[in-house]
Amino acid sequence: MAKKEAAPKTVLERIYNVPLRREYLKAPNWKRTPKAVKALRQFISKHMKSDNVIIGRYANLHLWKHGIKNPPHHIKVNAVKDEKGKVTAELVDLSGKAKRELEKQKEVDKKKEEIEKQKEAEEKAKKEAEKKKSEEEKKAEEAKKEKEGKAKEIQKEEIKELKKEQPKLQPLKQAPQPKQVQRQPTAPKSQ
Repeated sequence: MAKKEAAPKTVLERIYNVPLRREYLKAPNWKRTPKAVKALRQFISKHMKSDNVIIGRYANLHLWKHGIKNPPHHIKVNAVKDEKGKVTAELVDLSGKAKRELEKQKEVDKKKEEIEKQKEAEEKAKKEAEKKKSEEEKKAEEAKKEKEGKAKEIQKEEIKELKKEQPKLQPLKQAPQPKQVQRQPTAPKSQ
């Protein structure tokens, strides 16, 4: 498993009231909200001097609240830039429900981290147990091989003793078989 890196440190944090109306009026009304999203991304990119801009969940929901044809005229966002140059723009005035959801999400993340730590500890314990088992199995296999080797030596010795005790039998000679002559068919007699 890949280890999670620590959260990057915040370098810059600002609150912007982004005007969207002037930009989305340049687009047809069935493309206004996508144009507003692009305008927000462009504004944040320009003011925070970073091309890596991520619009937060609640800011996106606020933009799309009234559908594709009617985005808000302005949106107030909190832009946070980290060490790597990644800028995250999230809605400033979160509703109570949104705040509760964020807190729950943080708790869930903490629980996941704890579970991952427990799993890693269990995996380490399993690996150690497997190593011990493999060592025991190797020892048992070596003991079996030694026993088998001794048993084979004993069998070889017994076979040698039996051969010494029994007289050697001479193989029987087979009587020579007569040679078979090949017969070829004779040609038909002419009349």
